[in-house]
Amino acid sequence: MHFLSFVWDPSEGIDLGFFMIRYYSLMFVIAFTLGWFIMKRIFKYEGIPLEKLDSLFIYTVIATLVGARLGHVIFYEPEIFNEDPLSVFLPFKTVPEFEFTGFRGLASHGAAIAIIIAMFIYSKKVIKKPALWILDRVVIAVASGAIFVRIGNFINSEIIGKATQSDFGVVFKQLGEDFPRHPAQLYESAGYVLVFLVLWLAYWKTEKRNWLGYLFGLFLVLLWSVRFLVEFVKESQGGFESALGQSLSTGQWLSIPFILIGVYMMFRASKKKVYEA
Repeated sequence: MHFLSFVWDPSEGIDLGFFMIRYYSLMFVIAFTLGWFIMKRIFKYEGIPLEKLDSLFIYTVIATLVGARLGHVIFYEPEIFNEDPLSVFLPFKTVPEFEFTGFRGLASHGAAIAIIIAMFIYSKKVIKKPALWILDRVVIAVASGAIFVRIGNFINSEIIGKATQSDFGVVFKQLGEDFPRHPAQLYESAGYVLVFLVLWLAYWKTEKRNWLGYLFGLFLVLLWSVRFLVEFVKESQGGFESALGQSLSTGQWLSIPFILIGVYMMFRASKKKVYEA
C-alpha cells in the first residue's frame, strides 16, 4: 500500500447529456480567456485601442494550435507526414484504419516558435510597433496559459513522470498502472506559476517593461529552464534524443536554444535600457 501516493482516475469531462465538455479543452479555453483579460489590462494601461486586441487574440490562438501541432509532428513524429498526412491537422487518423482521435499531440516548442512569428506579423500589420514590444507583453499571458495547459495534461494522464520507486507519487489508473509516478505535469505547472509572477511583477513594478526585449528574454530563460529541469523526471516522449545521446531528452535539447536566446535578449536590453519607438 502506498501511503504517500494517491490514485488519479478522473472522468473525461462534464457530461451535459447532449455534449461532453472535456477538461483538457476547458483548460485551453481558460488559458486563452485569461490571456485575453491580461492583455486587455496591459493595452488599457499602454493606451492601445482595444479593437487591436481582437486581432491579437486571433493571431495567438491560430499560432498556438497550428504551431503546437506542427511542432509535435516535426520534432516527435515526423513519419506522420509520409504515413498519414491527413492526421497532421485533422482529428482522426486513417492508417492503419480510420479512427477518431480528437486533436492531440501538441508541442510547446512549436507553439513558441509560431507565436514569435505571429507577433512579428501582428506588429507590422496591426499594432505598428516593434515586434519586441508586443513580445515583451504577450509572454505574460503566454506564461499564465501554460499553467493551465499542463493541468490539462495531468487531467488527461499524459506527459507523465517517471516512476518514483517509492510510496510518493500519483498512480495513473487510466494507464492501467498500480505504482506511483512523479506528477511531472503539476511540477511544470507550478514552475510556470512562478514564471508568470516574476514577469507580472517585472512589468508592473519595475521599469524593465521599457527595456525592449528584456521581458521576452526573461520569459525564454525562466520558462524553458523550468521545462529543462522537469524533463529529468518525465518519461521520454521520443523524438531525436537517441541520435544525440540519452543524457538529455528531446525537450531538453529543444529548450537550450531558447534559453541562450533569452540570455542574449536580456543582455542586449540591459545595455540599452530604453524603449525604441
